[in-house]
Amino acid sequence: MDADRAALTRLPRWVVPALVAVPALGLLVFYVWPVATLLRRVLHLSIVGHTLRAPGVGAVLWFTTWQAVLSTVLTLVLGFVPAYLLARYRFTGRRALLALVTVPFMLPTVVVGAAFLALLPDGWHGTATAVVAAHVFFNVAVMVRLVGTMWAVLPVDLTGAARTLGASPAQVLRHVVLPLLRPALLAAASVVFLFTFTSFGVVRLLGGTAHATIEVEIARRALSLGDVGGAAVLSVLQLLILGAVVWWSARWQRRAATHFSGGTTVRRARHATQRRWLTAGALATAVMMAAPIVLLVARSLQVGGHWSLEGWRTLGGRTTNRPGTNLGVDPMASLLASLRFALVAMVISVVVGALAASGIAVARRRGRWLDAGLMLPLGTSAVTLGLGILITFDRTPFDWRARWWIIPLGHALIAIPFVVRSTLPVLRAIHPDQRAAAIMLGASPLRAWWEVELRRLARPLAAGAGFAAAISLGEFGATTFLTRSGRETLPIAIDRLIGRAGALPRTQAFALATILLVVTAAIVVAADLPGRTDADR
Repeated sequence: MDADRAALTRLPRWVVPALVAVPALGLLVFYVWPVATLLRRVLHLSIVGHTLRAPGVGAVLWFTTWQAVLSTVLTLVLGFVPAYLLARYRFTGRRALLALVTVPFMLPTVVVGAAFLALLPDGWHGTATAVVAAHVFFNVAVMVRLVGTMWAVLPVDLTGAARTLGASPAQVLRHVVLPLLRPALLAAASVVFLFTFTSFGVVRLLGGTAHATIEVEIARRALSLGDVGGAAVLSVLQLLILGAVVWWSARWQRRAATHFSGGTTVRRARHATQRRWLTAGALATAVMMAAPIVLLVARSLQVGGHWSLEGWRTLGGRTTNRPGTNLGVDPMASLLASLRFALVAMVISVVVGALAASGIAVARRRGRWLDAGLMLPLGTSAVTLGLGILITFDRTPFDWRARWWIIPLGHALIAIPFVVRSTLPVLRAIHPDQRAAAIMLGASPLRAWWEVELRRLARPLAAGAGFAAAISLGEFGATTFLTRSGRETLPIAIDRLIGRAGALPRTQAFALATILLVVTAAIVVAADLPGRTDADR
């Protein structure tokens, strides 16, 4: 019976190659080829030895590592309270607090960096403290989402039994809760470490010249010093370190896996003491997450410590007689360039992602190779991708570095996996009997495939399109290598304004960061709407 149904619903042989041709070719040309070019650049041992022995490289490696470790530890510690409160308790404003905690993770890194420049005293700018503080703010959402989700389903009877046997709250936490949460804690720690180890935008804005991660050093060597070989060596070294971390994390997560049965245990506070602690924890979390954003908006309305709209008025190209008004950056042109690139990147991501997801679903087991391949750009830093594209397409007949479309294409390379991940589960959830029923009613296999499966992709593709646009708007690492004069995006413009002397450029940078914040948040909210049910609303 199954064989008859499979024969009945089988699509023509040309369908799978036709679907996967464009995604596979794009992956080979714009990911595999650039990464292979980077690897080829470091095959010369003399370049490797010269780069690793260069003054300052050891300090960069050391700072990258210890700030990532410290940022990870502090994120786990400070994210513990909001993860617990949001996982275990139901209270007024819970949904708003969850959104407030989650939104920073979706923000462009330059917005987070600008927000902490607005928040922290001037004496903290250019310090490791500022970098670590911004990393914790950025990554608390990882702790809440990964650890909180598992904490919400821990069986209450285990902790209740431990308390009945005389265990103190601290003993219950140490001997019962933490062992059960270990897989989620390891997953959160590995994700936060990877993000902070490859940090670029936050460190670029907050770290100053004395504190550079490997990402920042790669950009400095390639763009400022012209040492492309040294930048390639550091890029490959970072890839090897990240691969080792991912392998170690996956191994220990498998070893730490626990099995238990439980259900959602969200409840209201039962007595006054719990309510007081709940209120205090929720307020502290809300202040911690809202303060940088509120101060960013407030500082966009101040010039030299005085309230003023001059920073916003001059965004449209209006000039004044004040020193520093000639900024060397066209803010409105940067906004329009970002929107154009986001639109093109969104279209590329949706088209290629839809083809890839459809091909993977139709190919079934054979599609797992394309599925895994399309995820590779997410495991590679954007700076490495930008450098690879820069040094690969630098000669005829493939001298594409100056072409305008190389920027949105680089953005799409990072966004396509999100489109695939949003659409593939929908296709895999469709039962084969539905297509067989359509064929029994007279439709051809191709018509049945179109009507039953592809028509259901509207909502997930809309969500994927929104995330692709948001990713493009905030992308900073690859764009640093690919941008050209006159095509600066908003993140590039913000970075350049912050680097200029004077109060007005910084105010304009805060205003642009506020615009980028609002546009990104609006796109993320709009992308989430198609997937929400009436109950969610």
